[in-house]
Amino acid sequence: MLKIRLKRTGSKHKPFYRIVVIPSEKRRDGREIEKLGWYSPASRGKKFEMDVDRVDYWVSKGALVSPVVRRILTKSKEK
Repeated sequence: MLKIRLKRTGSKHKPFYRIVVIPSEKRRDGREIEKLGWYSPASRGKKFEMDVDRVDYWVSKGALVSPVVRRILTKSKEK
């Protein structure tokens, strides 16, 4: 089963996340299938960027979206 979820990068106390498609059996920072965007909760300016078309494509293929990515996705579609 595929999931669209966050993959943590960045250093200690400076989190940076990539929004990725990854098999649900893989660990949080495992190898992803495709990178769909990024999310930076610590930044003051732009906090996220996401390829909504690719997210829709993966959801149509059966991928599940994590709750945090779902909130980012709704914010992305509002803009």
